[in-house]
Amino acid sequence: MLKLVDINEENWMEAASLSVRENQKGFVAPAVGILARAYALRDCNARVYAFENDGTIVGMALVREFTEEPLGYDLQQFFIGEQFQGKGYGSEALALVLDKLRREGHYDHAEVCVKKDDAEALRLYEKHGFVNSGYVDEDVPDSLNLICRLF
Repeated sequence: MLKLVDINEENWMEAASLSVRENQKGFVAPAVGILARAYALRDCNARVYAFENDGTIVGMALVREFTEEPLGYDLQQFFIGEQFQGKGYGSEALALVLDKLRREGHYDHAEVCVKKDDAEALRLYEKHGFVNSGYVDEDVPDSLNLICRLF
């Protein structure tokens, strides 16, 4: 059973060593880049969560808050390490993140930007209630902006 843990000085190296399959590298930043991005976005209350199973980190997510309208959560990065994929961790981990955001209750929705050709990620997000928002970011026209109502 997975649990959501904060990245700290004891586990950050383990988290930073995670990677995804070769065909997924165009969809998600390297783990160390995710950690650096969270630091750079700290003014947006960015934080990285690790997913831990029996003391082993199996994946991570970066969440920040939008500081301009529309206010909400931005799930910027989310992945399960290559050696841990195919075990249902992705679905369980996403549910943990969404539950955490619901409990925080700062915003009524979470958004994620997903490449249109990342079928695995699109299925996962749709399974958890994300729908196409209709917004098209001119900087990433090959992506869909998905939104999930938290309450």
